[in-house]
Amino acid sequence: MFTAFLLCALLHAQPSAKKSLVTRLDPLAIEHKGNVALAVKNLETGESYYRNADEVMPTASLIKIAVLIELHRQAQDENLKLSDRVTLRAADKVPGSGILTEHFSDGAEFSLRDTARLMIAFSDNTATNLVLDRVAIASVNERMKKWGFPETRINAKVFRGSTTSVDPERTRRFGLGSTTAREMVGILEQLQTGDRLRPFYKQAVLNHLSKNADKDKFKRMLPSDAVVVHKDGSTSDTRTDAGLLHTPGGIVAVCVLTTKNKDRRWQSDNAGNLLCARVAKEVYAHFAALETPKPK
Repeated sequence: MFTAFLLCALLHAQPSAKKSLVTRLDPLAIEHKGNVALAVKNLETGESYYRNADEVMPTASLIKIAVLIELHRQAQDENLKLSDRVTLRAADKVPGSGILTEHFSDGAEFSLRDTARLMIAFSDNTATNLVLDRVAIASVNERMKKWGFPETRINAKVFRGSTTSVDPERTRRFGLGSTTAREMVGILEQLQTGDRLRPFYKQAVLNHLSKNADKDKFKRMLPSDAVVVHKDGSTSDTRTDAGLLHTPGGIVAVCVLTTKNKDRRWQSDNAGNLLCARVAKEVYAHFAALETPKPK
């Protein structure tokens, strides 16, 4: 009887351990009240999942990954130095996320390296514009196109769309920036395994992304010690997150894009935030379940 009970338990446990990414993620996307695009790729095994992954969608602040990459590529090409100083002026300050506008005085100075950290760790909009003043919007877009990601574009400085847009039509359609889930996972794969950035600059980019302070999306439901290298974004009807999840079964590139969301609340439990969190949780659980047990 005990043997039969054990066999029954194993049979019931097996399907859960072997749930596919489709089984895990499709219901989350279907249930969400808004447009959803998802892309997942294990960079070690190649296992992947894509849903609406070629649909061009708004990024919100997620596009700051592209700005960060361009900054470090220009440093690599010796067009600038990460130690170069930038000066904050009252005219530079814009609203929204970040700390410079509310907490720093006119005339404060920062290195480009520290300005980039503020852009990523706190998604600082003013810091983003200061970086864009050095690297140029058009240069970010040209870099992404050269890397093979033509739909990953920043359209204007943050909260300066009416005066700095390089593409008014895309600004109208997508706001700050656009991408596809497939392209964003491709960018993350380049950062992890590619050679377009030399190791020093690649590691600097990954280090900045590892300091992202957001806890409402990818990090929300993961183990406290999980390594998440990512950037997120939020507007009233858009929630996004993309990054590298270090799972027991390998490093996994994940992108969640949502827009035209019914839930537009600026609350931690916004439905878009929760979708990002649930996708990350299911991806982590999937690859944790597939981990090959280590011999004792």
